[in-house]
Amino acid sequence: MAKVKVKQVRSQINCPLTQKRGLEALGLRRMGQVVEHEVNPALLGMINKVKHLVSVEETK
Repeated sequence: MAKVKVKQVRSQINCPLTQKRGLEALGLRRMGQVVEHEVNPALLGMINKVKHLVSVEETK
């Protein structure tokens, strides 16, 4: 399976609650934190919801 690294690059301050919950579901708690996940449709939907707050990089 393909994997992605997701890094939070912008603050969640003043974001809607749904976006804060999306970051929490991705496992991101603070700026600069990086998490690695396997790609699936649910994950891609969460990333799309907060795409302006994170950077995404594909890994092997």
